Parts: sequence; structure tokens; C-alpha cells
Amino acid sequence: MIVRIAMTPLLKCYMPSAFFRSSASVASSSIPKGEGAVSMVQGASRGIGLEFVKQLLEKDRNGHVFATCRNPSQSAGLLDLKNRFPERLSISQLDVTVENTVKATAEFITERYGYLNLLINASGILSIPDVLQPETTLKKVQQSALMLAYEVNAVGPILVMKHMWPLLKIGGGAAAERDAAVVANLSARVGSIGDNGLGGWHSYRASKTALNQLTKTVSVEFARRKDPIVCLLLHPGTVDTYLSKQFQRNVPQGKLFTTEFSVQKLLHIINNAKLRDNGKFFAWDGQEIPW
Repeated sequence: MIVRIAMTPLLKCYMPSAFFRSSASVASSSIPKGEGAVSMVQGASRGIGLEFVKQLLEKDRNGHVFATCRNPSQSAGLLDLKNRFPERLSISQLDVTVENTVKATAEFITERYGYLNLLINASGILSIPDVLQPETTLKKVQQSALMLAYEVNAVGPILVMKHMWPLLKIGGGAAAERDAAVVANLSARVGSIGDNGLGGWHSYRASKTALNQLTKTVSVEFARRKDPIVCLLLHPGTVDTYLSKQFQRNVPQGKLFTTEFSVQKLLHIINNAKLRDNGKFFAWDGQEIPW
């Protein structure tokens, strides 16, 4: 997902439109509060996020999904799912670099559903032509790239958690038959300091490490407050998406996953999450990753 950052003039072309909810996105009648599990997928326009929306709708016939992205009207995949699931899928515009859109989304979910049982933060950036590329040497590190990756990959998901927190506390895990509500932030193995034996990719690595620390810190607060929320960090593996396309050449045979396979594995982890898993960092296969 490509997003903009206000402090970088070069990225003005990515500025989002005003907060958007098309009549096609939310035309279905209001869902009564207390009816079925409610999941939110942030970063749902394509790739892993879109596949999460698809599988959540297909696997839970009573569940509702609230999907967000920067430009909903430009996501053919989301619009197709809306046609297939008009009563159970709501779509709204959200830009993680514009906190007002996050706040507005929370208000809309409060009005429409009243609670959340699952929050998936799936958006992220690795490269943008002429703006951001994974660094192969310290000589190529730029302040603008570091700040952009941090704002989108770390700050954005935490702001979403901040505004969805009251909804997650209300929802808990009852409607989804879990111990608690779940926040699943998509991280990456390269964000692990203990697993870093190759170096490089300074901006992306550091932003995912920051996401890990922020999520862990929030998980400690939730546990201290006894909020019924489990925070997970998930590494999806190397998945065949737009984000990884230009870096797939050196992926070992059998290690480039389809979005369908990766999301199946991640949903298994999410659906079996226990309170003891709060604040943990898991790979797609359920193995815990060192910090």
C-alpha cells in the first residue's frame, strides 16, 4: 500500500481525498448490536489484507467485516467482495498517516456495530519508485525513507489500536468464541534484532522493530488493566504480493506463499489465540520469533 507523509513534499501526489464512504460501500441496513463477530481489516485493498477480508467473510457466515484502505473505490477486489457479501461487508476510507480518518472510522464502527472482536493491521510499505527502496548499504540511508517507513509501518497501526481500543474492550472474544478480542499486527521476521544476520533494509527493518516494541508495550498495558484483548505480532512469510514482487528472485523453492496459504495459517493462529499469547511474535507456522 502506498501512502503519503505530510513532511515530505515529494509525496504530495499521494495525498488522500476527504474521508470517504460511498453509498455502494455502506448501503446495507444497520447491523443490530450484538449480532455476530465483527472484524476490522486495515489495509484491505489488495494482497494479504484483501485475502483476510475474503476468508473472514467466507468462513464465518454470521460475521461482519469492516474493511478500510486509502482508496476504496479503486480496489476492484473489495468491490467484488461487496457485491458478494452486501449485508456483511462494510468499506470505508482510512489513511494511517491521517489520524482524523482513523478517528472517524472508529466513530462509524461504534455507530454501526458498537464493538470489535478482531482488528488486523495489514498495511505496510517496503518500496515506492523514486521515493523508498530497501537499502543495501549505510550510504543509501536517507532520513525521508526512515521517517516514511516509521510513520506507515509503526505509527499507523498503533494509532489504529488507540482508536479501536474501546470497541475491542466491549467486544472481547465472546462473539468469536475466543478468550478475548485479538489485535493482529502484521510484522516481519526482518524486524527481529536477534534474527538479523544479514543486515540491510535499514528503514523497513527498523520500522518493523518499532512496531514490535510498540505492540508489546500496548499488550503490557492491556494485561495490567485486565482488558479482554490479546495483541499478536505475525510474520506472514514471503508472500506473492505487490510488496514482495521485485524481491522474489532469491526466495527458495517452496518458500514463496500464496496469499490464500499465508492467511489460512495466520487465521489459525488468531482463532486459537489465548490470553497467555498476549504480546508474542509468531511466524506463519506458529513458531515464536525472537525479539
